[in-house]
Formats: sequence, structure tokens, C-alpha cells
Amino acid sequence: MRKAELVAAVAATTGLGRTQAGHVLNIVLDEIMFALERGETVSLPGFGSFSRRHRAGRTGRNPQTGEEMQIAAGYAVVFRPGKQLKDAVVQD
Repeated sequence: MRKAELVAAVAATTGLGRTQAGHVLNIVLDEIMFALERGETVSLPGFGSFSRRHRAGRTGRNPQTGEEMQIAAGYAVVFRPGKQLKDAVVQD
């Protein structure tokens, strides 16, 4: 599912117009991003949680030349699915 399809689904479910539904979706995504920038965890019960994790600097290799290079420390976004999401997606 792409963003346009998600907007269409939200519009159909809520009765909002596509433009309004797209605006609401953009606001939700922006707020998640801003919270992660501030170092906060975003928890959506049943769905999952987004958090920011620090990654230490390390030595890597350039795959084309084989030359060693330093990879800078930084942050990565981590998503941990909630129980309801796992139960809906993972089937025995």
C-alpha cells in the first residue's frame, strides 16, 4: 500500500475528503518524526512503537575497492511491532 492508497482508505472510512485525509495523515507522520528528532519514543498501543537508537562509529569496507573506511556514529529509527500487529500479520 502506498501513501495515496492509505489516504484514499482513510477518506473512505472517515468520510473526509481526500485532501483533508491527506492533510491529517501528513500531520500524524510529521508529529511522529518530530518526536523522534527530540529523542522521544512514540508508542501506538496495539500497533507498535518507534524509537531512536544510537549506533556507534565503526570501521567498514568500500565494496568496490575493498578499502577500509570509517563509518560515523549516528542514530537509527527502530520499530517494534505490538502484539495486535504481530497477531494480525504472523499466522501459524
